[in-house]
Amino acid sequence: MTTQMNHISIDGFGEPEVLVMSTSPRPIPAQDEVLIRVAAAGVNRPDVVQRRGAYPPPPGVTDIPGLEVAGTIEAVGSAVPDIAVGDQVCALVSGGGYAEYVSVPAGQVLPIPKGMSMAEAAALPETFSTVWANVFQLGQLQRGETILIHGGSSGIGTTAIQLAAARGARVFTTVRSAEKARTCLKLGAEAAIDYTSEDFVESVLKLTKDKGVDVILDMRGGDFFAQNMRAAAQQARLVSIASLAGRKATLDIPTMMKKRLTITGSTLRARAVEEKTKIAQELAREVWPLLDENKIKPKIFRTLPLADAAEAHRLLESNEVVGKVVLLCDT
Repeated sequence: MTTQMNHISIDGFGEPEVLVMSTSPRPIPAQDEVLIRVAAAGVNRPDVVQRRGAYPPPPGVTDIPGLEVAGTIEAVGSAVPDIAVGDQVCALVSGGGYAEYVSVPAGQVLPIPKGMSMAEAAALPETFSTVWANVFQLGQLQRGETILIHGGSSGIGTTAIQLAAARGARVFTTVRSAEKARTCLKLGAEAAIDYTSEDFVESVLKLTKDKGVDVILDMRGGDFFAQNMRAAAQQARLVSIASLAGRKATLDIPTMMKKRLTITGSTLRARAVEEKTKIAQELAREVWPLLDENKIKPKIFRTLPLADAAEAHRLLESNEVVGKVVLLCDT
């Protein structure tokens, strides 16, 4: 087995051109880790923010970008049970995904669902973990409830639509074009609201007969925050996972009190291994059967070679992507 590997480095923070191919020693897994020979790596918004210099890796984590991979087990730590060399897996990683090899705690590894390609499997771990942790753990979405998902055509959005619908919720989403709206409706959304031409609050209130929605998954922040509070039902849960429209917002405290709202949010990358392991275990139990049965499926927008990571980031920043962009390794 080679002692060197190719990977993408961030050569100074800035535009996509700072993503360059580099070579470094292949990682050596710790006793509770496995080494994965990467076949494909998902591309996510946090990777873009890291490239710009605003999302540094947690202490002790490689500065190679990439938060999810699929591939083949190359080596197994001495304390790892139930995973063998040659197993085909996907995994949530804290960094290092844009590489030919990556070490990852064994608890964050999941089997590739039946009939799924490496590219499709690479689009699962970060996205599905984020949706599960925020919509179902924090947001406590229940069968029969309503959810508003902002950014419905994104990787997170397309995943959240499918999972929420599959688990019996009524799903509404916001988009910025008719084409994206059609995609969201096909994936299971009951309504896809073009927020560039419609007042999404009025649309939501009409759809819910003025009740509002039970859960809101928000990637926008900024001015959307106050609108979310208007669209929220009594005892709704507002869950923030990004702030693409602005980091600061105005909170109308009386509205929050009158509606008895829960306002929360989270990031995934810096969580402890134990927390990520718990999320993976719940995904294996609650979500992987849906994937195995092809009842839900990641939506892949485009695949590109690892060397074209800069182009992958340009695509993501164009806001034209519907679903996920995935990088492919040639190892």
